[in-house]
This record gives sequence, structure tokens and C-alpha cells, in this order.
Amino acid sequence: MNLFVKIFLWFLAAIALMVGVVIFLTWTTQAEPVVQRWHVSVVNQTNIFAATAKQILENEGDKGLESFLHTIQQADTIDQAGIVDQNADSPLLETGNREILRDLVVKSLNSEIVEVDFNQPEGIFAARSFNITGGEKRVMFVKWNRSAPTPFFGEARYRYMRLLGLIVTAIIVCYVFALYLSSPIVKLSEAAKRLAAGDLETRVATDIGNRSDEIAKLARDFDEMAERIEALINSQKRLTRDVSHELRSPLARLNVALELAKHKSNAESQVLLDRIEREAHQLNEMISQILHLSRLESQSETIERRPINVGKMVEKIVSDANFEAKSEDKKVLIRENVEAEFHGNANLLRSAVENVLRNGLRYTSETVEVFVARAKAEIIIKIRDYGKGVPEEELEYLFKPFYRVSQARERKSGGVGLGLAIAEQAVQSHKGRITAQNAQDGGLIVEIRLPDSDAHPRTI
Repeated sequence: MNLFVKIFLWFLAAIALMVGVVIFLTWTTQAEPVVQRWHVSVVNQTNIFAATAKQILENEGDKGLESFLHTIQQADTIDQAGIVDQNADSPLLETGNREILRDLVVKSLNSEIVEVDFNQPEGIFAARSFNITGGEKRVMFVKWNRSAPTPFFGEARYRYMRLLGLIVTAIIVCYVFALYLSSPIVKLSEAAKRLAAGDLETRVATDIGNRSDEIAKLARDFDEMAERIEALINSQKRLTRDVSHELRSPLARLNVALELAKHKSNAESQVLLDRIEREAHQLNEMISQILHLSRLESQSETIERRPINVGKMVEKIVSDANFEAKSEDKKVLIRENVEAEFHGNANLLRSAVENVLRNGLRYTSETVEVFVARAKAEIIIKIRDYGKGVPEEELEYLFKPFYRVSQARERKSGGVGLGLAIAEQAVQSHKGRITAQNAQDGGLIVEIRLPDSDAHPRTI
């Protein structure tokens, strides 16, 4: 779960908790006053009903009284109403409530106030006695429905719209807060990835905006770190390039002196001079590769791009490599090839493929396989060897300059660890990418992927 979702959910949970606490406190703090108001209302209305019933009974008789009782029972808050004589006997009285009302009637006959029973689950019962003409007593009883707590969002038809409005508002507020807090962190993460990928000019403070909090300070610290890293790496590259240039002159003089010494040497010293010549040649090759890699990294040269037939170019490279591999009883085979035209620099692409291919020949048991294909708007050049492969933890370092797999550090296999680094720079200069992975049945697979503009492959 990413940081944005975590912040969003925490904000949402906090708002939901606060709403729940507000509802709980509202209901609990208002419960007692509501009950008290309801008690007063029941008493007052029962008094009014009793007085009205007495007046109607004296003026209009039982028929008028029956009409009055029917009218008040239409109210939502009243379940039943009636007049009970001194024996608590009335056809309007529910059978299940006779005992409850009988007790209230007895209390009411002996008092001049409204008697109320709030403790019955069926409802709230109230009774009030009154005297009619002749001195006979009657009791007005009313069964009230229990009042339900008023919903927090009201009882109107827009109740659920209010609830929905609250939820939508909470989501929007949480989203804005989460976005405000997480977006600069996401930008910092993306900038760190670009810096790790080699984009040393990456800066992030301007993307964060006019903030003055800890995140803005972190962005400024990141920019300072990036500037320092860029300066150190550029200094290192410049030093390597300058040293390589400076070594060219003494190395050239060494080769001249070596040729003169060979003419004057005897058979015994010839062996040593040949060894010096081989080491000087290897040193010269290393310097050439360092300078080539330096130019690619600094992009100091203008890359001339022309249409390239990738399939035919690979065929030519494989033919040359296969000719050289025969001396070591090895071979290079093309397993798949498509005619693919790519707009780029032929020398750089040839250098990339050759370096990967020669690296495969150096470690394979006997065969290197080459595939040229298309997939998802890309031209794919895949080179596979049948060597021992590379430890998984070392795969990400294969394309670093001067890096060697641990088993090959004794230089027995040859090379100085620059070939794959040059290949990576050459591919990246064409907006492509190069990756390496171990094959399941042994060996290493290196893939070069180049952007393709032709959508109709033709098999060669």
C-alpha cells in the first residue's frame, strides 16, 4: 500500500471517528432533557384531553366523546385513548393493558394529578380523573407511543442526501490533504530514481513549490546532494579522460622504443620484448576504450544518424565473430532474424552488438546464439551464451565500467571490463535499453531493445 492511500485512509478514519464521537455525545447529553420534555408534554396533553373529554361528555354525550377519542387517536404519537369508569372497564381498552390501566385508574381516582407509567415496553401510559355532572368520576387514559431518538441527520426526506454530502465532503477533504502531503514525496522518489539511472542533472526543489516545511527542506537537501554527486562523478570522468590522454604520448614513445629494442635484441631477450609488446598493446586498447566510453558518457560527439538494416548488420557481425571463434572451436549461430530498419549510428550499434557478442564468446562453452525480432514497437537483439551464467546479485553491475564477475577477476578470460559499459552507453544514446538475465538451463541472455517505427516485419 503506497503512502497516498495510507494517508487518505487515516484521514478518512479520523473524520469517521470524530463524526461517531459527535453523534454519541449528542445523543447521550440530550437524552435526559428529551425525556424530561416528553414527560412534561405527556402530562400537559393528558390534562387537556381530560378537560376536553369532560366538556364534550357533558354537552354532546357518548357519541360526541367517541368522535373526540377517534380524532385524537389519529395522531402519530398516540396509540390508544379512552374513557374508563371506576372499575377500569371500557370496550376501548385493550385486553393486554387492563392490569396496567387498572393500577393507573386506582392511582388517578385517589389523586387530582396525571398519573404516568414510563416503565412499560408497550408504550407510555397516562391517566387523569375528572368529575362529571352527578359527582360520578371518569378517568381519561392515553397510551403514547415511545418517542424514538431524533436521527442525527434529521427526519426530512433529504436525510440521506445530507449523509451522502458529509461522506463526499470527507472524501474530498481527505483526498486533498493526502495529495498535499504525498505528492512531494512521490516527486522526490521519482527524482531519486532518475538520479540513480544516471541523470545527474536531476533537481526537485522547484517541483515541490513554495513550501516551507520539512519536506521542502528535504528537497533542498536532495538537490545539494545531487549537485555534489554530479560534481564528483564529472570530476572522476574528467580525471580518467585526462589521464588516458596523457598516457597516450608515453605509450607511443614506448612502442617506438620497443621496436628499436627488438631490432637490436638477441633471441634470449626477444621473448621478454614480445611480452612487453603484448602488455603495451593491451594498455593501448584499454586507453582507447576508456576514451571511447568517456566520449559516449559526456555526449561530446555529434552522433550522425542514418537508416540501418539491423538484420544485415547483425549478419555481418556474426559472420566476422564466427570466423574468429573457429580458432577456439566455438561458433556463433543466428536463430532468428527479421529485416528491421532503424535510424541511428551504425558504428555505435555495431560496437554495442560486437562487445556483447565477444563477451558471450569469452564465456560460452561452445555456442553463442543470436536472435533479431520485433515486439511491441521495439527491435530486439538477443544474444545468448551457454556459459556458467552470472550470480543473480551481480547482474545489475554487469554494465558498470571495469566491473568483473567474481569468478573472472583473475583476467584469465581476458578483457578489462569496459565492453558491456560501452555497449550500454551506445544503446542509451539511441534511446534504447540493454538488460541481462540468466537462462533457466544455464548461460547468460543479453537483450538490446531499440525503438522501432516499422510495423511490418519480414523474415529474412
